[in-house]
Parts: sequence; C-alpha cells; structure tokens
Amino acid sequence: MTQHGSMLAQPLRRPSVGRVLACLGLFVLGVVVAMAGALVQSGWFPGGLLLALAGAAGLFLGGARVTGSRGGAVASAAGWMVTVVFLTTTRPEGDFLFGAGGGSYLFLLGGMALAVICATLGWGRRSEADSVRLGK
Repeated sequence: MTQHGSMLAQPLRRPSVGRVLACLGLFVLGVVVAMAGALVQSGWFPGGLLLALAGAAGLFLGGARVTGSRGGAVASAAGWMVTVVFLTTTRPEGDFLFGAGGGSYLFLLGGMALAVICATLGWGRRSEADSVRLGK
C-alpha cells in the first residue's frame, strides 16, 4: 500500500493540450458573453441585466464543470473581465459602449462578483485516492 501525501506536496505537471485548448476556448467564450451582455443589459433593462448576469454565471460555472477544475471558471472569467474593462474605456471620439447609468455599474460589479464566486466555489481538484477523503 503506497501512502499518498497531500495534493499540495505532489510535483507540478504540465497541463495537457486538451486542457490548454479548453481554457483558450473558454477565454474566447468569455469575450463573446461579455460583448453580448454589454449590449443586452442596457437594451432590455432590468430583464436584460438579469439575462446578461445569468449568462455570465452559467459560463463561469460551466467552464469549471467542463474542465473539472477552477481553471475553467478562471479562464472564462478572465476573458469576460478583460472584455468588459476594454469596453468601458473611452475612444478618441469620446464615446463608449457603456452608459453612466446604474445598470452598467450593476453589470460590471455583479459580473465581477459572480466571477469571483464561481472561481472560488467551482469544482476544485479532486484527488484520485479515496484514502484522503474524510469519512472513508
């Protein structure tokens, strides 16, 4: 019987090509969901705001579920956040996509809170050994 230490004591391994491609795909999906949410949240307020936040939460949790780790939620949340911050910057002409209303701030802050929640509570790494689980 071999004794397995903590997962933190295990050596790091390179991620597989499939995992890297999945995270890149989730990053791109985060970009798409952020762009769609930016348009929908202001167009159909307040229902559009709820729809945009629900889509973002679904992507973050779905990313964690697909990859089986928090990395999927982080990859999709990173794509979402980078896009939303990029869309809030002003252009040389002086216009930008987000208005100064409360709905835009709710979308920004609510989406960021959802990203943190989903990345924190997402599926963490599971140990292959049943002996490290409590109660077994």
